[in-house]
Amino acid sequence: MPGEWGKASVKPLRLPPLFHAPHRGMFLAGATQALLAMLWWAFDLGGRHAGLYAAPSWPLPAPWLHAVLMSYGLFTFFIFGFVMTAGPRWQAAPPVGPASYLSAFVLMAAGWLGFYAALWLPALLLPSFAVVLAGWCAGLPALWRVMCTPSNEQTHILAVVGGLTFGALLLAAFLGFAAGGPAWLATLALKGGVWFFLLPVFTALCHRMLPFFSSAVIPQYRVVRPLWLLHLLLACYAVHGVLEAAGLPQWTWLVDLPAALAAGWLSLAWQPRRCLAVRLLAVLHVAFAWLAASLALFAAGSLLQHLGAGSLGFAPLHALTLGFFASAVIGMVTRVTLGHSGRPLHADNAVWRIFWGMQGVAALRVAAEFVHLAGFANLYWLAALGWLAAFGAWYVRFAPLYLKPRPDGQPG
Repeated sequence: MPGEWGKASVKPLRLPPLFHAPHRGMFLAGATQALLAMLWWAFDLGGRHAGLYAAPSWPLPAPWLHAVLMSYGLFTFFIFGFVMTAGPRWQAAPPVGPASYLSAFVLMAAGWLGFYAALWLPALLLPSFAVVLAGWCAGLPALWRVMCTPSNEQTHILAVVGGLTFGALLLAAFLGFAAGGPAWLATLALKGGVWFFLLPVFTALCHRMLPFFSSAVIPQYRVVRPLWLLHLLLACYAVHGVLEAAGLPQWTWLVDLPAALAAGWLSLAWQPRRCLAVRLLAVLHVAFAWLAASLALFAAGSLLQHLGAGSLGFAPLHALTLGFFASAVIGMVTRVTLGHSGRPLHADNAVWRIFWGMQGVAALRVAAEFVHLAGFANLYWLAALGWLAAFGAWYVRFAPLYLKPRPDGQPG
């Protein structure tokens, strides 16, 4: 692939195909985590919300563990895999070497496997988080070197690598809480994981890559990528995160509204109607449209609290995490996997159904905040099962590709 992504620059050497490029092992770990994390969560929800069996007990409150797992244990693998492969191309920097991405992969994967064991053996929880953090920190120096490589435009790499750095600090905060520290460390980690880590990273990646991908396919496509607007969004996220961590959600509408308008303008400026004709582009544009919608929901929920008229619960959060984050992962990772396995960049009927299935899951989880049913009809539980169905189908289709060399004999 020409342009900002390019061919994988790390030669296979004697490594097995899974480690021929940074994205291979990281994407497989992320896809596996998408199933394991939601399998555990579905089991928990089946007891706590659906009432299908006695509610299980865990070392920490289940919603906290779920938030930490999704924020720091799922999307992180995909982000590291993407940036370790694409970042050097963005900055014309030397490629990330196997020592960096292998150490990060092994330690983070081992730590999260330890986390699942710790659900039944709580003594393992603290060392498991420590191993995850060690893996995260093992991967950061290589990305810092990429980030510090001079280039004409560094906003995107700064936002992405800066977000990953904040993520490590926030995970360290939760580790401090788990070791007996004050509760505000947990609050900072749980709130900050979205606003200081994931949202800046996903927004910066989309801001850079969506116009580029679209221009490579759509004739006479005009690239719109104003940096000032990205700066505005990042500033709004930071202020929202500070207000959330300070226990002032009734004031976040002051930044949520301008952020929603900015994201909505970007979504329209990227000409989604033209891009919907190309499925592999359409999935990315639809995923990004969830960003403006979720920020608008955050603003509405904050205003309701400000007026003392109730709230929208976790509906805005899940519009963001399932609608934007998870949908963008399916679209972006599918594209990268196809391109780096030497296959045509085309979303067939199976991928199309998987993506729209995830849109249904996101809508179902948002509706679950307002429709409370028991037993097998519980929407929380059904949304978790829908996630498993969508990512399970994706896993069966794409996970084997990471274990095979490229059919064209090229590295990557």
